[in-house]
Amino acid sequence: MDDIAGNDDGDMELYDLRVVVDRIEGRSVCGMEVGDHFTLENSAHLRLPDGEHFCVYALASVLPFLAAKQRDLAEGDWLARDTLFACPDPEERLVMRVERTCRRRMNSADLT
Repeated sequence: MDDIAGNDDGDMELYDLRVVVDRIEGRSVCGMEVGDHFTLENSAHLRLPDGEHFCVYALASVLPFLAAKQRDLAEGDWLARDTLFACPDPEERLVMRVERTCRRRMNSADLT
């Protein structure tokens, strides 16, 4: 993942992320399946494959961690090691995996 996409003049770097349904240990109440995913690109662009959906409750459970996962973290930080996050529905037990897909150089002045 040494490739850096984006603006060569940028003053900061963030990772693009892919959030994938890793497993479902219960029953899929929301209709999701293993392999369903979304990507987070260019800091804040959430993308779904055409015609696909992602459960809003599963999204809500992983969303607070994504901004940190986009950044370099201190060595030994638990969030640098942990990549699995669970949906809050105890009957479903959907587990998502967060993957860094590429590192992107960006201008902080272009972001809010």
